[in-house]
Formats: sequence, structure tokens, C-alpha cells
Amino acid sequence: MRIERLPLNALRAFSEAVRENSFKNAAYRLGVTPGAVSRQVKQLEAHLGVVLFERHANGVSVTEAGRVLADDVQAGLLRIANGVQHLTERSEDAFRLLISAPPSFLQLWLLPRLSQFEANERQIEISLDADARLTPPLWLPNRAKLSLRYGQGPWRDATSIRLFEDTLFPVCSPSLLAKTNIATPGDLLAQTLLAVDWCTHASNYVPGWDDWFKSAGVKVRKVSNQRQYSLYSLALDQAIAGQGVVLASYPLIADRLASGVLVRPFGDKYPLASPFAYDLLLPSTGKAPPAVTRFSEWLAQEAALFRNTCV
Repeated sequence: MRIERLPLNALRAFSEAVRENSFKNAAYRLGVTPGAVSRQVKQLEAHLGVVLFERHANGVSVTEAGRVLADDVQAGLLRIANGVQHLTERSEDAFRLLISAPPSFLQLWLLPRLSQFEANERQIEISLDADARLTPPLWLPNRAKLSLRYGQGPWRDATSIRLFEDTLFPVCSPSLLAKTNIATPGDLLAQTLLAVDWCTHASNYVPGWDDWFKSAGVKVRKVSNQRQYSLYSLALDQAIAGQGVVLASYPLIADRLASGVLVRPFGDKYPLASPFAYDLLLPSTGKAPPAVTRFSEWLAQEAALFRNTCV
């Protein structure tokens, strides 16, 4: 769709409605009436020919199609906001750092920790690019581009810093565990298994449910009853809602385990060591600017703290 045809006001109203899970709260944030938000969302649904919200007596709830669109819209609005902010607020002394990372890792691991670094490093302007495709890190005058990636090295044209290895295991909501019989790995074959189409820097195979069942000693020709998602966060939301069991990457669900919205049905049994890891990528040539060195050191410290809490 051409950019001049995009209903930008409706997309912004839709994005806020998804974020707040309420037309009323979205209207308050936008400074308009709930009716205005409702009309904008209806216009967007008519424009796209897709139902984005389910309406019911107690409010609204976003559909799966709406959630998929919201992830892209919110990422786009974030990039626009970052661009405007950098144009209007940047100073000659500021160092601009662009960090590219897969959307799920950005949302579920980096963002909850990044505010601490930004509070202590006000002369470093950070932009975030939620992109799973590998682009080479770069040194540029008064700025740099770094990449955080989930994959299996070596990484071409880059120097990598290992943040942490990965372990995969099933997780589900406490409510699902309470109402179903999940006592052995084989019991999961009767459950809806949530899976993700991972995008990596190459055609490397990312371990999935077939690999986990094999490692757990369950003989099965083909794992059926799988529901595929393009983003890990979508599968995770469905698991939290009690709609199935997801094969978890520990760094992405650690906070959810700590809060209790997700549980491991087998405790610490049946982990699957992944050949993939989380790495920070820097340019392979040239000297890192001091601002990048400070960020790299901070990130390595955060990763070390995280590894110490892993179970």
C-alpha cells in the first residue's frame, strides 16, 4: 500500500486501543472521545476488510489479526517517534547508537533493562530497530550501529560478544496446568503446541517440538496439533491466555516465570540445550568509540547478572 493512502490517524488510534485494551483509555491518551476512537477503528477495519477487535458488553478485545498488525504498527510508530525526537533534540555532543535486534528479544529482554543505561548515559541517544534480519554493524562519525542476534556463529564481517546460551523447555499458564493432565512429556501430545517460525541470519534449523520430544524420550513420527506464529510474543501471549503450551527460550520468558503467569509443568526436568545463542555484534574493523564501549560493558554485565539467575 502506498504511503499516501495509509490511514495514519486511524492506525494511531488503533495502536493505542491495542496498547490500552480499551477504547476509553486510548481516547484519554489521545485527547479525544471514545466514540472518535471507535469510529477510527471501524474505518480501519472497513479499509482493510479485517476484524481487529471483538466488541462485547464489558469492552473490547483485540483479535489475533489485530495483534499481528499492532506489533508492526507500534514498531513503525516507535521508529517515527525516535526519528522526530532525534531531529529535534539531538545535540552536537550526543552520540547516536542504533541497536538492531529481533522483535521478541527487544521487547521481552532488552527494553525492561535499557532504561537503567539511558538514565546514566544521557549523552548517548539510543534508537531501536526491531528487525530479525542480519545487517552489518557499522562505525559512523558520532554514531554507530550494533546488532543483537539469536543464532549460531561465526558471524560474517562482525566481532561477536557472547551474552548467554539458550535452553528450551515447555511452559504454560497455571490455569491450563490445573485443568489438564500433564504429568509426563508424552502428555503434551494431547495439548495445543504453540510454535514459532524463527528467522535467523541463515537457513540454520532452529530446534522445535520434534527435537524436544526426542530429547525427552518420547517416540513420535510427527508432532501434530501445532499452531504456528510469526512472532514469539504472539505465541507467548497465547500461552499466558491458557491456549496452549509453548516451547520457551529461557531469556525471553524468565520475567514471566518470575511473575507466575507462566509455569514449567515438569519443573527443571527435560531441558533441551539449543545450539543457538544470543550475541552482541560489533564491526570487525576499527576501534569502538567510548560510548559503544560503555554500552557493551553494561550489556555484558546485565547478561552476566541474568546468567547467574538462570535455573
